[in-house]
Parts: sequence; structure tokens; C-alpha cells
Amino acid sequence: MLTTPRRLPATGPPARAGSRRPRAPAAPAMPPVPVTLRLPVIRRALRNAVTRVVPVVLAVLAVPAVLAPVPAARADDVRDSQREVLRTLDLPAAWRISEGRGVTVAVLDSGVDRDHRDLTGSVIEGKDFTVGANPPGVSPLRLHGTYMASLIAGHGHGPGGADGVIGVAPRARVLSVRVILEDEEPGFREFNTAERYENVVARGIRHAVDRGADVINMSISKELATREERSAIRYAISKGVVLVAAAGNEGAEEPDASGYAPYSYPAAFPGVVSVAATDRGLRRASFSNRNPSVLVAAPGVDILGAGPGDEYWVGRGTSQATALVSGVAALIKARYPRMSPVLVVQAITAGATRRPTGGYDTGTGFGVVNATRALAAAARISRHTLTAEGAGGAGGHDPARPLGLAVEPVRVVHRDRDRITLYGGVAVAAGLGAVVSLIALAVFVGRTRSSEIFEEPVPDPITAPWP
Repeated sequence: MLTTPRRLPATGPPARAGSRRPRAPAAPAMPPVPVTLRLPVIRRALRNAVTRVVPVVLAVLAVPAVLAPVPAARADDVRDSQREVLRTLDLPAAWRISEGRGVTVAVLDSGVDRDHRDLTGSVIEGKDFTVGANPPGVSPLRLHGTYMASLIAGHGHGPGGADGVIGVAPRARVLSVRVILEDEEPGFREFNTAERYENVVARGIRHAVDRGADVINMSISKELATREERSAIRYAISKGVVLVAAAGNEGAEEPDASGYAPYSYPAAFPGVVSVAATDRGLRRASFSNRNPSVLVAAPGVDILGAGPGDEYWVGRGTSQATALVSGVAALIKARYPRMSPVLVVQAITAGATRRPTGGYDTGTGFGVVNATRALAAAARISRHTLTAEGAGGAGGHDPARPLGLAVEPVRVVHRDRDRITLYGGVAVAAGLGAVVSLIALAVFVGRTRSSEIFEEPVPDPITAPWP
């Protein structure tokens, strides 16, 4: 029986409040989590931003492949610990439709261990935008990034890939783009103070797009936005790239004057899928940020993933939930490679389960992501088109209302100008006939010139919230 190890002190200060430097969302407080595993070997203590976790090395068992439509009768301890998440996302059924083949997911993070046995052959090395922060000869820790990459595209190992971590999109590729340092790296202080690292996220997004990413996972957060980041997000969306980011782990703290947890960037930018975390009961996890940027939720408690050196870690946070949603986006893009980001996000939202009363709340957005239902929604949506010029439609539908819903006004809510300095977009709602009564992409954004709540019509055809 293992319990959570004590976290080692950081070698540098944490990112300051209001910092523009990206970081993995701060680890939420977590009581000791007992984990029963064969041959446990604790390798080292917690690294920054991987929510408090337990690294282990596990015995390898020869078992049937779990990628088959029928789940394997036996599996190693790692795969067994994933069963609950796999069922929640309905992945065994989704894998009959798509496994993410041909899709590249960029992981903007602390780096990925391409030699981990559950990721070998799937990782492409992108650019390191933190070069110069660490002293010469110091290797990146790559813990948080490896963890996220395994949740997205881990393919397991052993006969039939039945052992180890299986990701949501096990046939996808990972493009590793390093944009953060973990707090135990000696260059952490330099990274958080030097001006040259000011816009690493924006540069990382553009690099990922230019390297062919279809989805960009950003299990990172910071408190201030920059124009360069918003421009990079606009660029990515214009190239057909889906962006997914963590809503943040400050939900257990006192709310701000608006009554909500602080907004986290890049998740709060228009056009980015902001992901909250749920607990094992699929309720909003106590640490998960609650504010109007949240679009959907996914499991974020007791999530097992891979770490450097063939280790495995258990943790919690909106980082993990974000990686799972990025994997679902990859499944959709693999099946429908020409589907635009706005329609991919509509499919994810339409397929959500556990919808809140009233259809939306600021804790879990429009519900908990379900991969099979998202793929089914994508199949329906793929028969329609949605363009800024109004061209498209299918089966005689009015292209101005390609998904069957009349244009309605959308409420835009003012935000604290100290938190948000950029203008943004509005929301989208579209029906999917008798099967799904409503899709809503609600991205409430700040206005720096008005403190009044007002209404404005959605453009016809619907194009918001994409910048």
C-alpha cells in the first residue's frame, strides 16, 4: 500500500500572481491516496504541476490487447486503474470508430519523454522555447509533459499493447513543444523573470501549427493574457487547429469580486476549449475553477499516467481533464480531417453527458465529455457546412441556420478589466434535431469600455466565438 509522498521544495519561487509566464496549473491539495500495486518502487518525489502523484514501476504481464472492441479479461495494474476513466469517456466503443490515426496533437508543456515504452514511436520533437533558462548540460525533467502526452496518445506496451497507459487517441502522434519549466528545474527563476520568455505560449502555438498539428493541448495556465497569444490563437483556428486548455485549479480558493474563480489563460481566450475537472462522482472537483469560461468537463481525480523513465504517476487536476478532451478532439479529427475547429467543438459539446440543469453551469460547462457520443454528433454535423460567407448546408437546409436553430441573442458579460485586457467573441447555440436539442458554445468575454450587461445578435450564419 502506497501513499502520496511529500512534495520536495521548489528550487525557485512559484509564478507570481499576475505573471504572464505559463505554468502547469498549481497542484490542488490532495489527501493521501492509497494505491495498491505490485512491485512498487518510489522513484522520486513530486515535480511541479503534476498534482501530487505516486511514481511506480509495475510488473509486466502477457495479456490480451485492450484495444479490441471487447475489453481484455486481464490487464496489468496500470490498465486496471484506467478502467473507470475509459468507461466514463466510453472509449472502447469509440475506438471501433476512430483511434486517432493520422492526427498530430501538439503538447505545449514541459517536454515529453519519447523513450517511455508507452509512447515509443509516437513522439515528434518540436522546438524548446525555454532554451537558456536552465544552465548548460541540464536536461529537462519532462514529467508533466510526459504525463499529459500519455493520457492523449499512450499506446501501451507488451503483447498487443495491453500493458501500461492507453491514451484516448492511441494511434495519434504527439508533437512535443516545450514552453514551461517545472519548479525543480534550476532555471525556473530565470524563466519566470526574463523578458525573452514573455510570449513562449504564442510562439509555441504558431510553431505547432506550422509543424502540422491538428489539435493543441495546453495543460498550462497563467493569469494575464497577451495580444501575441490571442493573435496566435486566431492563426491556429484559421488553419483548422483545435485548441484545448486547462480551466485552472484555484476553484477551492475564495472567489473574486465577480463570485467566480480567476480566469486562466489560454483557456479563457475565445476559441479555446476551456476544460474543468470532475471528481469520481462526475461532479465538479472542488479544486476546479468555476467561471463562465468553462465549456466542458472531464475526469480529473485519481488519474494515472506515464512519467519519464517508464514510471507511472497518479494525480488530479484540470491538466489531466484537458489532456483527455484533447484526445477526444483527435478522435474526431482523425475521422473527419476536414472538419473545422468550431464544428469539432460543437460535436464535443453535443456529445456531453451529465448536462447540468438548465443546460449549462460554470462548474462543468455543458457536461462531461463522452467520446462515442461526440463522434456520433460529428457524423451528423459532417453532413452540414458552416462558413463565414453563408455557403453550405445539406439536404435543403438554410445555410444561414445549418443546424436547425433560429438566430437568438447572446448575452455578453463584462469582466474585471484588471483580469482581462483584450476583446473577445460571443457564444454559439445550434440544434441537432431530435437527437440533441441544443449545442451551446458559451464563451463570455470582457469588454473594457462597458460595465453593463447587454445583448447582441449572433451573426448570421453563426461564426462566433472564433476570433
